[in-house]
This record gives sequence, structure tokens and C-alpha cells, in this order.
Amino acid sequence: MPDAPDFATRLARAKFRGWHRGTREADFMIGGYFDRYSASWDEAGLAWFEMLLDVDDVDIMAWALGTQPIPEHIAGDQMELMRKLDYVDIPR
Repeated sequence: MPDAPDFATRLARAKFRGWHRGTREADFMIGGYFDRYSASWDEAGLAWFEMLLDVDDVDIMAWALGTQPIPEHIAGDQMELMRKLDYVDIPR
């Protein structure tokens, strides 16, 4: 059985997945969140983001925009940071 990827490898994969969601809006929201906050993540922070990446974009965006209730296993400090949306920098 191969060894599990180290933290740096997982972080690089999470960045790629955050910025390659399939729609421009989701890329800016999820990738932008990664860029703003990932430098401060520990194992738990990265694990939460990896879990989030497995969720459909429409659900993530609905939670961030406050149009759908946030499930308990997603709710918390990191989701509250995502809901501020102050990290989204849309190029003109």
C-alpha cells in the first residue's frame, strides 16, 4: 500500500482542485478562499477544505451566499470566513 501524501502535496492538490471547479464563479469563490486562508491551515484546516472540495459547487456557493442552511459537519469558523466573501477578487 502506498504511503499517504504529505501535507505539502495535499495542499498543492487542494489548490488545484479549488481553482479548477468547472465554473468561473466557483473558481473565484473556492480558489480565492484557498489563496486567502490556506497559509494558516493546520491538518484540521486542510482536512476541512478537502472535505469541502468533495461537495458540489452549487451547495458550497449556496452555503457561502446564505441561501441554504449549512450542514453541521461543514459549519464552523472556516465556513464563516467563506461566507464573508471579502476574499473574492474578480478581475475586470
